[in-house]
Amino acid sequence: MLHRRIDRILPFLPLALLAGCKMEVLNPAGDVARQQANLLIVSTILMLLIIIPVMALTVLFAWRYRAANKAAEHRPDWDHSTALELVIWSAPLLIIIMLGAITWISTHTLDPYRRLGRIAPGQMIPANAKPLEIEVVALDWKWLFIYPEQGVATVNKLVLPVNREVRFRITSSAVMNSFYVPALAGQIYAMPAMETKLHAVLNKPGTFEGFSANYSGAGFSGMHFPTIGVDNAGFDSWVAQAKAAGGALDRDAYLKLAEPSENVPAQSWASVDTRLFDQITTMCVTPGPQCMQTWGHGEKPMHDMPMTPSPLPADDASRHTSAPPHHG
Repeated sequence: MLHRRIDRILPFLPLALLAGCKMEVLNPAGDVARQQANLLIVSTILMLLIIIPVMALTVLFAWRYRAANKAAEHRPDWDHSTALELVIWSAPLLIIIMLGAITWISTHTLDPYRRLGRIAPGQMIPANAKPLEIEVVALDWKWLFIYPEQGVATVNKLVLPVNREVRFRITSSAVMNSFYVPALAGQIYAMPAMETKLHAVLNKPGTFEGFSANYSGAGFSGMHFPTIGVDNAGFDSWVAQAKAAGGALDRDAYLKLAEPSENVPAQSWASVDTRLFDQITTMCVTPGPQCMQTWGHGEKPMHDMPMTPSPLPADDASRHTSAPPHHG
């Protein structure tokens, strides 16, 4: 009796799981993520135009030409139909052409390095509008967010004003990672000694989940942070609260923060060294022979210095290659 009840309940378990899912990928709060969701939906529908007829015809043919159906026409010498060939080849070809056109257009329109043309459907961005810049650093195992214009910083908490373009500058302290807020935009990699960019906008107030989408070690599962959308007044109020909390994020504070730690609670600083992000990107936070520090007077960061590559052994030189940065 118990087994029968379990068998009746099991088919409905996936529906219960879906009921508790926010489905932020297909119902996001940002215009960039919305366009990406529409791209997924359109692509799926176009592919289903082939998948559904093929599955339906498979069942139809199996039923019509079953052994018990003596009325089905049997033509063992049949080998060609021009009409059937046209359908078989033209339908997939047309769908591939449409998918290719959509992919080409969306790849350029939704390029994460490209500034947004709009903040919402029908709401274009003025030519003189300045995006909010946020510097993102993936640490072991937490996220550091620096607001250079406001002069504040946070760990594991991202606050955004709604309906304003945001320009993220993203890097990593040591291990490759991936910055991802499904409600905002697609994921993009964070890599040490490199900088990637992401332009996005949040159109709805609320709290949305952000996390690491690339495994980076023992504390990876705790690299979650709330992304909070507020209006302009709420954003200014939050900045004032962060400044009132006190604390300065300088080199020494950053080095302490960068030490591996798990499940770090949200924290903020009232001031940030303006050179910190560039120092992290060029791996010049700590003194070393590979980099000139900017902490002293008259010194230049590594990316401003002429660099001479060290010679490679003959065996390694043939295998040495370089590749451009990849963004997701």
